[in-house]
Amino acid sequence: MRLIMEVMYSRTILPPEGSFFLFGARGTGKSTWLKEHFSQAHWFNFLDEGLYQNLLVDPEAFRNRIRHLKPGSWVVVDEVQRLPNLLNEVHRGIEDGGLRFALTGSSARKLNRAGVNLLAGRAKLRSMLPLLPRELGSDFDLDSVLRWGSIPLVWDQENRDEALKDYVQLYIREEIQAEALVRNLAGFARSVPVAALYHGQVVNVSSLARDVEIERKTVEGYLQILEDTLLIKRLQPYQAKITVREKKKPKLYWVDPGIVRAAKGVYGTLAPEERGSLLEGFVFAMIRNEIENARRYDEVFYWAPSKGQTEVDFLLKSGRDLFAIEVKASKKIRPEHLRGLQSIAALKGVKKRVLVYSGDSKQMTAEGIEILPLRDFEEALVAGFS
Repeated sequence: MRLIMEVMYSRTILPPEGSFFLFGARGTGKSTWLKEHFSQAHWFNFLDEGLYQNLLVDPEAFRNRIRHLKPGSWVVVDEVQRLPNLLNEVHRGIEDGGLRFALTGSSARKLNRAGVNLLAGRAKLRSMLPLLPRELGSDFDLDSVLRWGSIPLVWDQENRDEALKDYVQLYIREEIQAEALVRNLAGFARSVPVAALYHGQVVNVSSLARDVEIERKTVEGYLQILEDTLLIKRLQPYQAKITVREKKKPKLYWVDPGIVRAAKGVYGTLAPEERGSLLEGFVFAMIRNEIENARRYDEVFYWAPSKGQTEVDFLLKSGRDLFAIEVKASKKIRPEHLRGLQSIAALKGVKKRVLVYSGDSKQMTAEGIEILPLRDFEEALVAGFS
């Protein structure tokens, strides 16, 4: 892979005042962002094999290296999931030494399996996601983002198709095989492209298991690995009443359009049938940024009142207010595109209904549904739809 030219994009995520975890898939730019904001911090990079081996054998050395730091000093620990037991020393550094820690990870799996409670709430959680339209600025091009995604590691490459292919192979080789996350590597590798077919859809685990000829329980474990390693995110359905017992399955979204195409082994020009789910997933990443980093909203769901009825892609919650968002890749809006948003109008708390599309003009229907191009939607999302 060759870089076109490494461009430093200004990220919207701001560093918290106190200790925090920064989680994100490989290549999203966590280390680059930390170097920009914490250049004077005391650094531990656990991808440095020599350092990793030393601290694996002698964890006490970590405490000795930070013991002399003054209260209020920052300590960066990159890829902390490789040595999760050191979080006990991080906890002690916060409590006894008054230190502040920036802790990054491309996987939460080992932290969860080790029973780590993420410092019992003493560190905030933040997410590094693919580059957003306003971060890319004048370099933003929707077709390019849907084709190759906007993971910085891939975006900066001259041959993005090759970079995406390498990304998936590197993920399976280093994240899965090297960390021994599965026993049956071949089975996991077979399940990845099939799971990619469910991007933007309700996950049917039984069907997925049949397709890859693996037990359902094993496939559920594979999906959990993909989620723990931050490549997918599952979106739960909205239920207005806690007493509702009808169990609905979550929808599955991959973190980046380019990665989901590479996971399927699909490269080259976008096919028309791909655009809908890819745009929907990219909008989901934009929404996640406002929830997980800007803390502008509380939660997001999808809305499906009952089986067979119309759905709405996203229902964003802020206090008692709900914002209904439908995504269409079409450049022209047809009446059937509005049905879900028309149906959801009766739901209590819905303050605004928005349809995001690939066109270039803002519109408003007679019943108050806003129709917005992607960049205008981003502005409205950041402004809280005010």
